[in-house]
Formats: sequence, structure tokens, C-alpha cells
Amino acid sequence: MSTSRSPLAAVAWMLAAVVCFSGMDAGMKLLSAHYPVLQVTLLRGAASLPFVLVWVLLTAGPRSILPVRWPLHLLRGVLGIAMIGCFVYALQDLPLSTAYTIYFVAPLLVAALSVPLLGERVGPRRWTAIGIGLVGVIVVLRPGVDGLISFPGLMVLLAATAYAIAAVTVSLLTRTDTPQSMVVWFLALMALGAGLLAIPGWVPLRAEHGWLIAGMGLAGALGQIALTQAFLRGEASMIAPLEYTGLVWVIGWDWLLWRTLPDGWTWTGAAIIVASGLYLLRRERVRQVEHARQIDHP
Repeated sequence: MSTSRSPLAAVAWMLAAVVCFSGMDAGMKLLSAHYPVLQVTLLRGAASLPFVLVWVLLTAGPRSILPVRWPLHLLRGVLGIAMIGCFVYALQDLPLSTAYTIYFVAPLLVAALSVPLLGERVGPRRWTAIGIGLVGVIVVLRPGVDGLISFPGLMVLLAATAYAIAAVTVSLLTRTDTPQSMVVWFLALMALGAGLLAIPGWVPLRAEHGWLIAGMGLAGALGQIALTQAFLRGEASMIAPLEYTGLVWVIGWDWLLWRTLPDGWTWTGAAIIVASGLYLLRRERVRQVEHARQIDHP
């Protein structure tokens, strides 16, 4: 069944996805104060999986989750553990807004990694945008302050790198596997791997955190569904920049739950990273238009 393209609906779905994911991340930060990093990573995957499975079974059916390229699914599971694990570790010390700001470098890393991993060509303007975005990350990390680079900040950078590699694998998997199989096996393998690694330091779950774990899982699942709907209905180059609106929501969570606000360095770094990311997306759109013209008029 085809889905009609609707820019307005795509924008609405993407904004909803961003809200859901920001709520999920706030839940992970709250849980990181009570449980080890790998246990929170397990909870992130396991809590969302039942909701996602219900959605898949009601829409695409069970056959849609049958994996074709197991090695890539396993790689994505490992990358998921690294991504969520590093991010949760950083959230123990960083405000959500600071972590999000550094994490926004991920689209720039995807563009850079597409060269060696996918054989794509990145021109000098896009390399310049990537370089400027990395300068923004340096501004947020503030190397030299107190003689140290923020270790939690570097962990976010590692999480963003893992995300970028996982995003590149999506381009490879979409040639053989369904989006449903990618989501389900990503969550399942991440939960299984993190769960096994979490056994030595396991902390018994507390009943009063049940609603928080369930809410985090539901928010993650709804975010994934909304994200899928957004990309079905609109162009990636139009939808992707809306991810930056997440900063507004996490600033709200920071103030509501922890009474913290971003400092001047974080605002400055965020502006540089977002500007470079938006320019990169604009260049991608221009490149696609030029490519289409070449096809139409050889």
C-alpha cells in the first residue's frame, strides 16, 4: 500500500518523533542515576521492543521482520550498544542540552563516512561544512579548560560516531531488508548484548521505576513509528533539519527536571554545529537537483 506524499504531514510526524525521542532520553538520564550504564542500555532496547512488535504485526505482518543480511544486523546491534552505552554514560554528568549539542555532529560524520564506506563523493564545500561543525564540537568540549577535555563530552562524540556508522549501514541494508526488520533486530540485539554484559554489575529493578521504564519504552517506540511515517511522506532533505528542534525540548526537560540551562559555550557551539549541518543538507539538496537535471538533459 503506497503512502501519499504530504510535506505538512511529514513535518508534523518528524516534530512528533523529536518530542518522543527527547522524552525517551530524559527517561534514560533519570534511570542512569540508579542503574549501571549497560543495564540502562538493555532497558532502552527491551522496553521499546514489545511496542514496536505490536506496530509491526498490525501493519506489515510478521514476514516483514525476517532478516536477510545477518552480519549487518549483528553489526548494528553492537553499534547500538556502543551508541546508547556511551550516551547514557555521558548523561550521568552532562545536561541533556549539552549532550544533544555534541550529538548533532552525527549528520556531519555520516557525510564524512559515506566516502570510505559507500564510495560517495563529498565536494570541498561539504568538507568545509563538516570541518566547521567539528569546530563547533570543540567549542562545546572546551579543550584546555582546567587542563582537560570533557570525558563525558568525548563519550557523546563516540556515541555520535557509532550512530553515524549505523546510519551508513542503513543505506546498505535497505537494498535487501525491510525497515521493520532493521528496527526490530536493532532493538532485540542491542537488548540481548547489553543484557549479557550487564549481568556482572546487575542492580535489582525497583518497582517505583516501572512507570519510567515503560514510559521510556513507549516514547522510543512512538518516536520510531513517527520517524518512519515522516520519511514515508516527505523528502529527507526537508525533514532532517527538524531534528535540531530537539534542542528546544531537552532544554525544557533540563529545566523542568534538573533546573539547569545551557551555558554560553554550549549555545555558541550549538549555533555553529546546527548552521554547518543545515548548510550540508542544503548542499545535498542542490546536488540532487543538479543530478536530476543531468539525467533529464544528458
